[in-house]
Amino acid sequence: MGTAEDRHLAVGFDFGTTNSSVAIVDGDARVRFASFPSAGGETQSFRSVLYFEQYRNREGAKRTHALAGPAAIEHYLQTDEKGRLVQSLKSHLSSRTLTGTEVFGRRYKLEELISRMLNELRKHTSLQFGQSIRHAMVGRPVRFVGADTEDDQEFAVSRLRAAFSLAGFERVDFEMEPVAAAYTYEATLDHEELILIGDFGGGTSDFSLLRVGPEVRRRGRTPADLLGNSGVGLAGDSFDARIIRKLVSPALGSDSEARSLNKLLPAVPAWIYANLERWHYLSFLRTNNVREILRSARIRALEPEKIEALIAVVDEDLGYQLHRSVQELKFELSRAQEAEFRFREAGMDLRITVTRAKFESWIKEELEAIEGAVDTLLQSSGVDPHVVDRVFLTGGSSFVPAVRRIFENRFGVARIRGGNEFTSVAHGLALRAAELK
Repeated sequence: MGTAEDRHLAVGFDFGTTNSSVAIVDGDARVRFASFPSAGGETQSFRSVLYFEQYRNREGAKRTHALAGPAAIEHYLQTDEKGRLVQSLKSHLSSRTLTGTEVFGRRYKLEELISRMLNELRKHTSLQFGQSIRHAMVGRPVRFVGADTEDDQEFAVSRLRAAFSLAGFERVDFEMEPVAAAYTYEATLDHEELILIGDFGGGTSDFSLLRVGPEVRRRGRTPADLLGNSGVGLAGDSFDARIIRKLVSPALGSDSEARSLNKLLPAVPAWIYANLERWHYLSFLRTNNVREILRSARIRALEPEKIEALIAVVDEDLGYQLHRSVQELKFELSRAQEAEFRFREAGMDLRITVTRAKFESWIKEELEAIEGAVDTLLQSSGVDPHVVDRVFLTGGSSFVPAVRRIFENRFGVARIRGGNEFTSVAHGLALRAAELK
């Protein structure tokens, strides 16, 4: 049981692949968000990252220090000698092979790494609202990244629950993230609607079809109000991977060759570039084995300068900078028909013009998978698109024009709604927690 002082707080906890947020409903029934200090001022978005660095204490012994969230990003960017930035941990929850990683000689389990972020969020929120937080309504995707079976899904949930327990939570309840977003939209209604929620995170795209409105709230929500869920384990990170494959990897030698026994072979193994495409995997390349592979490739390569640039990206752990450049390109392409990709790090100065049409051709397979999930939901629920009153889209990738077209083509522009794209899930989770009190 939690302390007496936290029992009237309803807490919604949205732990995301890229960003996290926390909302509470207190005694006056208002939803309020936890805010976190950053270089740009207070923010309601907590970056889901950890930064480890080493230092020597007064006795000269090495110690490891860890930071989370905005402070982790800012410290990482300000430090000349980079430590270890660990990102997108939520994407690994369903993996039975990735149990953890080594940082400065110490092995950390995945649940322990996640718990460090969750504990920072819990402590900061407790301090802000002056009450110990030990209970939370926690969001979960309809389908976790990499989860192929229901056993994979349950395994991911059990690991997430364990991480919350390590972070000091005494009880957590789970709700589907798109259902939580539906609670946020429902709070604006004065009539009943049948809605489709599309929640686009960094790692997953999730969809729910449900009935909402004041009458549903008055009589109490029933299982029959949720007509169905569907989801795919891809979203913003998958779009990013395509940009890196097409624009960045060639500049780092993905198409380069090396001479070996009078034969021309790929200079660097393809799996290294596959890890580069997942910016949260980049830290895992900082091993002695990978460094040796790249040093050997540089000696034999026909374009050694490209391999040298790849070595710098890995050694300096530039995944965040790479991710930031990709995000800027996606943002500009959401507003204009063409934009320039810019990446100036590690001796590279990439400036490449990209059209929206070209970008959409790169993510064609991902768009088809999202379309398939939406159509599967409609078919399995027996719902015709014409009877859906509104479509509420949330999450960063909901801004991508090609994603919005999927819904506009099925439901019409007039029925599409959005808003609070980065906090709507936490808001709805808090409302859901309040409903159960």
